[in-house]
Amino acid sequence: MAMQSPFFNKREPDAYSQRNANPNAAAAAGITPATATTAPTAPAANSAPAKEGESKLTVGPNIKLKGVEITDCDTLVVEGSVEATMDSRVIQISERGSFTGSADIDIAEIRGQFDGNLTVRQKLVIYSTGKVTGKVRYGKIVIEEGGQLSGEIDSGSTALRPAANGVRPGLQVHSSAG
Repeated sequence: MAMQSPFFNKREPDAYSQRNANPNAAAAAGITPATATTAPTAPAANSAPAKEGESKLTVGPNIKLKGVEITDCDTLVVEGSVEATMDSRVIQISERGSFTGSADIDIAEIRGQFDGNLTVRQKLVIYSTGKVTGKVRYGKIVIEEGGQLSGEIDSGSTALRPAANGVRPGLQVHSSAG
């Protein structure tokens, strides 16, 4: 005769009602209540909750995403490695994260590495641990002490709009800032 597992088909009435009293705590602990279709899952503890209707993609640590095109993503959080092209609203690269490729972004927050073509329509922030190399265009920029920026750099609103004669003013930078 096979023994029945104590985890299936046997419930203590008090324990079950206590678990369902706080479905978010149960979901965070990895416990799925019997009414899983009605209980929302809790967001990850270390990520900011996305606003309703916003799309957020997180590439976690030790994850490598290669050869993709990312579209219709409001926020991309890079904690691993991404090789892609993207058009998005916000990119956040963590200290251990790296992005290689092409990105058209409204706001970029770089704590890790970015290598490639980066167009930031509004604000580029390079933190002290951040390193950006390649062809970079931005509206506004903030570089913390220790942050690095190198490559072909275009700044201001002229960098984001083509000039009448097809030539844009630019700055050639081959050393690190900071």
